[in-house]
Amino acid sequence: MRIERCYFCGSSCYPGKGVRFVRNDCKIFNFCRSKCHKNFKKKKNPRKAKWTKAFRKSAGKELAVDPTFEFEKRRNIPVKYDRELWANTITAMQRVEEIKNKRQAHHIFQRMKLAKKIQKAKDIKEVERDLALIKSPAAGLKKANKSVEEGEMEEDAEIDTSINLKAKETVKIREEAIVEEIHESDQEMEDN
Repeated sequence: MRIERCYFCGSSCYPGKGVRFVRNDCKIFNFCRSKCHKNFKKKKNPRKAKWTKAFRKSAGKELAVDPTFEFEKRRNIPVKYDRELWANTITAMQRVEEIKNKRQAHHIFQRMKLAKKIQKAKDIKEVERDLALIKSPAAGLKKANKSVEEGEMEEDAEIDTSINLKAKETVKIREEAIVEEIHESDQEMEDN
């Protein structure tokens, strides 16, 4: 049983499935489904259709150059049946398939690694651009309020009659503390 490759999309054509087209010059084209056959008749380029293997290989999404692909090439040389040769061939085919799958997985992993770096850079740029949306204006108010309350408790211990003057001073202290806290929170965001 020979599993053919679709001429257009590159997927496998099992026996009894798909369409076979023989041109006037005796070249045989196998198609896995009518979609591939119709696109071939429309003279579409498989490298421009995003769902084909040819596009994925040309765009660098799949492994294109690898010595394991040499084993898949069709050989029309008749070989006398030999049981030992047959067993060795099957074990070799399994081993080649295993190696090919490992290399493809490694290729995909490297692509994803690069994509993560690019995505991280985009995210950092977006956060820097829209920092006002992320950071709350009341980011450092808790610390400022605590320090002011501690100061007020100390002031309450010493009873003064000049309450109006101290209220204006505490407002100024609060404003300065808020400004300092905002600067500190900015530095913390930059450090992270």
